[in-house]
Amino acid sequence: MKQLGHFTFERKERASSLQEGKPPVFGVDRSTGLTPSAKYKSKDISRYKVISQGMFAYNPMRLNIGSIAYSTPTHPTGLVSPDYVVFSCDPEKLDHAYMKYVIEGPAWKKWTANAGVGSVRVRIYYKELAEMPFDPPPLPEQKAIAHILGTLDDKIELNRRMNATLEGMAQALFKSWFVDFDPVIDNALAAGNPIPDELAPRAEVRKNELASNQTSLSAEASAKAGFPAAFEFNDEMGWIPEGWTVSKLKDCTTKIGSGSTPRGGSSAYVESGTRLVRSQNIHDSSFTWSGMVCITDDAAEKLKGVTLTKRDVLINITGDSILRTCIVDPAVLPARVNQHVAILRPAENLPPQYMHQYIVREEYKEYLLGFDAGGSRAAITKGHLEEAEIVIPNDNALAEYARLTNSFVDTQNRNEASSKTLTNLRDTLLPRLISGELSVTNKE
Repeated sequence: MKQLGHFTFERKERASSLQEGKPPVFGVDRSTGLTPSAKYKSKDISRYKVISQGMFAYNPMRLNIGSIAYSTPTHPTGLVSPDYVVFSCDPEKLDHAYMKYVIEGPAWKKWTANAGVGSVRVRIYYKELAEMPFDPPPLPEQKAIAHILGTLDDKIELNRRMNATLEGMAQALFKSWFVDFDPVIDNALAAGNPIPDELAPRAEVRKNELASNQTSLSAEASAKAGFPAAFEFNDEMGWIPEGWTVSKLKDCTTKIGSGSTPRGGSSAYVESGTRLVRSQNIHDSSFTWSGMVCITDDAAEKLKGVTLTKRDVLINITGDSILRTCIVDPAVLPARVNQHVAILRPAENLPPQYMHQYIVREEYKEYLLGFDAGGSRAAITKGHLEEAEIVIPNDNALAEYARLTNSFVDTQNRNEASSKTLTNLRDTLLPRLISGELSVTNKE
């Protein structure tokens, strides 16, 4: 049995060796890999280590919990902390894309969890890592394995980017209609009605856009008929379109509630059963199946008061991910939520995507954080959500927004379901391919 050091070598190039430019400084995150910026960065980065495409960087004190990152072909040459270990593959013996999947496999995780030196903190420096037993298949088979797994990853990433694009389109439409009030401004200008001073700059922009036919919202002309042509002043929200109202969340929802930790300890969690939605399943762009767990029928029965429906908007109410929000994916049903997640179930005339887009805005999140009662850890309570206020447009405007964005939500859900299937396939194939249980002799 050979060792990893036969196929890799440590890299010790420093920032001082770079001739020009200001390379980015990366952090290493165990779940996302190289991060755009390091948490801690010294003023003097001359000793920082260089990492280029195809290289790997890890924290020697945290490798046992997966703190390692791969510099993909899309990453520029950059720097990492001088405390990190950087290594690369011998291109004649080991494919770096294949090595990326080795690191995600069970053998790597088992070895790194049991390796290391030091009585207080586990440290796995390169000389220890190089002793890891390692016997990869021939280089052509390594490339074939990386191609198969990489194709699945590429499709998963494509789905993610498509969902992000759709989310951006929904946000842009929401901002134009319900934040900048473009259709109302257009109607007011056409009717010769006054524009409030606060909205005058936007009105000038609209005049120029309409005069040069540069407006990018193709559906806007037909939608204008559903919007008013004047503004009125609201004591809480300032100038809003005429006929629109300001409502507390408790008055425009049929349910606001959060769950709790399932009773029964570890025995409450099972391979299959009722799904439990947790904070890691909620992101501002979409609902994600990543990290999904299931609970027993008995545990689910005790949480029946927080049963999800397809109209629910979910919002994280504690911790580092506080106020991330999304619309529930109907495919996850039946499901419950735990104590870190709140359910906002909008009234029948209020589209879930409107409520989601209203909450996801940074200015509204800041408003909600003003209710924070978490002390050392940020937290928003059910009572705070009930009292939070929101602007409710007229029914015609809401119906038009729902019509245009329903297809966005449906496509996002299909993409997420596809990614779930692909992820399960990838996670099933990876350990079998890496271990040699499945042999691949060519790309087909």
